[in-house]
Amino acid sequence: MSNIVCFGEVLWDVFPKHKKIGGAPLNVALRLASFEHEVSMISAVGNDELGASLLSFIEENSINTEHIQKSESFQTGDVQVSLNEKGSASYTIEYPRAWDKITVEAPAVSAVKNADAFVFGSLVTRDAISKQTLFDLLEVAKYKIFDLNLRPPFYTVEILVYLMNKTDFIKFNDDELFEVSAYLGSKFKGLEQNLRFVAEKTNTETICVTKGAHGAVLLYENQLYYNSGYQIKVADTVGAGDSFLASLVSQLLNNVEPQIAINFASAVGALVTEREGANPKLSTYDIETFINPK
Repeated sequence: MSNIVCFGEVLWDVFPKHKKIGGAPLNVALRLASFEHEVSMISAVGNDELGASLLSFIEENSINTEHIQKSESFQTGDVQVSLNEKGSASYTIEYPRAWDKITVEAPAVSAVKNADAFVFGSLVTRDAISKQTLFDLLEVAKYKIFDLNLRPPFYTVEILVYLMNKTDFIKFNDDELFEVSAYLGSKFKGLEQNLRFVAEKTNTETICVTKGAHGAVLLYENQLYYNSGYQIKVADTVGAGDSFLASLVSQLLNNVEPQIAINFASAVGALVTEREGANPKLSTYDIETFINPK
């Protein structure tokens, strides 16, 4: 199994009637750990009750927390989540929070340098301190996986392009792909054309684009692989893309054939969408019987 470091926000998703642990990089880390990879998280929490609960939960889920800093000045992250009638989420991401102020620490640099993969998103660049820490860690990481997570107004396309040019593997949703490719000067209308356009512009060999209920497309070693989605009843979409990415990364790092990998990842994303919250427990049996019902 692989040694993977995830960097960025750890927080609480606060729904109208309950709250659940979340943050895209943490969602990815939790799913990776469920597949028995060795996973570390680099982030920050406040010295408060929500932070203590977060750290306990992360440790209980077999993720190394030694690189999660504790802030005396900023509280643990929280996001107000509202769901529409179809279960699609919109977010109010409170600022500033502890994860905006992640600083560079030598043990974390060493962990990234020695990891098989380094996973990060774009939201963490909204504050200059965490952004600079990310930029420093990218200089030592071996294999860099970038999950765009566009939450207006917390990004600039200039920073996205800088990060894409630094990375080895990019994950978009379809809206994000079209926004970024237009910024880069694409005149293309098709998803596959724009996927290849971005790959060429940023010199990135592996790109995956999710298409909501319609599955995903993966560019891997200059070949395109497709999954057209699974029929499900949506509970909520929170964290589905994160679990999709973690599952795809897990499969590819385990040298699984790309078509099998994208089928598996799409199934995990669908199963998460069927359940409430970002991190429902899923067994390998659940996933395999979902793909091929007995």
